[in-house]
Amino acid sequence: MTQAVQGFDTLKVRAGYNSHDHNYAVAVPIYQTASYDLGSAERAERLLGLEEAGAIYTRIGNPTVSVLEQRIASLDKGTGAIALASGMAAISYTMFNLTANGGRILTTPRIYGGAFDSFKRLFPSLGVEFDFVENSDDPEAFLQALRPDTKGIFIESISNPKAAIVDIEKIAKIAHDHDIPLIVDNTFGTPYLLNAFDHGADIIIYSATKLLGGHGTTLGGLIVENGKFNWANGKFSQFEATQYILRNQKTGQPRNILDVFPQIPFTSRIRFNYLNYLGAALSPFDAFLLLQGIETLSERITKKIATTKKIVEYLENHEKVSWVSHPEAKDSPYQDLAAKYFPKGTGSIFSFGFKGSQEEIRKFINAVTIFSYHANVGDARSLIINSPKNTHGELTPQEQLFAEITPDLIRLSIGLEDANDLIADLDQAFKKAFNN
Repeated sequence: MTQAVQGFDTLKVRAGYNSHDHNYAVAVPIYQTASYDLGSAERAERLLGLEEAGAIYTRIGNPTVSVLEQRIASLDKGTGAIALASGMAAISYTMFNLTANGGRILTTPRIYGGAFDSFKRLFPSLGVEFDFVENSDDPEAFLQALRPDTKGIFIESISNPKAAIVDIEKIAKIAHDHDIPLIVDNTFGTPYLLNAFDHGADIIIYSATKLLGGHGTTLGGLIVENGKFNWANGKFSQFEATQYILRNQKTGQPRNILDVFPQIPFTSRIRFNYLNYLGAALSPFDAFLLLQGIETLSERITKKIATTKKIVEYLENHEKVSWVSHPEAKDSPYQDLAAKYFPKGTGSIFSFGFKGSQEEIRKFINAVTIFSYHANVGDARSLIINSPKNTHGELTPQEQLFAEITPDLIRLSIGLEDANDLIADLDQAFKKAFNN
């Protein structure tokens, strides 16, 4: 009998785990070990020959981490995933994997400041170049910016910090018409609000530190694939190159990643190359904490969205607020795209323009008592930060303007507190900032 397709809320609690395989433990055990007994010389040969699945060394695989990988792959309806030590590791390894033999990545300035800065300053020194689309709202701008050696398009589903939305399907078509993948950083969307594979994405990236973990305790990154992109189309020779580590142990026959892992070549190549040799491994305990967070993902996000709507409405009507950038704001240009891609809501992280001086911004931030002032997002606690000075502070003034990060911008990440208490906190902070 064919098993019924399970719903999101069942998968977020149970996917990737069978207690029968773990001494009937109800919760996923923490396999706090560096390595594993190989059992016998014969079994070691099978493991090293990739003929038998099993753990060898925690840097490249761990049972606790594997449950996290299988769970996120199930939630995104993907074929496989790889967990890493941070969201930036997930971004970096993805870019290296795409450009292993050289090439460029096309992206937008509407991305996390650390990613923007690394694309501008770090990656070029490593032979990876990035091109930035100036008008991300126009899909045709992506088409015009493509080059012969472009190896992928990278976007955020909901941008950081202004919560802008791009037309994912149109950009995916442009990518696929030119035989390159679309990579979507879905950190703010999460698999609960958006299944990016359904709209043409080929690779999904998460900073699990944010909403997936949800409690501000744990760093982590995830890369998910769906096995549909043709990596043998002639543009990605690194996937067709044989690797000694992948050889057939009995015959010595060389093999490539597509031979051995036809359904999960992208994440497998990362595992056997970048994770194996650069080592941004997620610890078993951190994987356990992220799994705990995912179990309550939909409940947390649903409450946060309801509270966010109230705070957006409050800010839209405040005399000291010049603009509110959230897809559900009354003057947002992204309302139609939000309805298409995010029917459950467009998240709880957004920004607004503070109508005052830099000194008054400092007074405002210093005056809040419930909002926490730090650089994370997606926490159970509500957070506030002046992004131009912090999360995007590494960008030059010109780069900030290119990324639409204006000096008056304040970013909010709405948590699980009472909505009325959060509004009251903002209200008293506005009054103190202007000595009212």
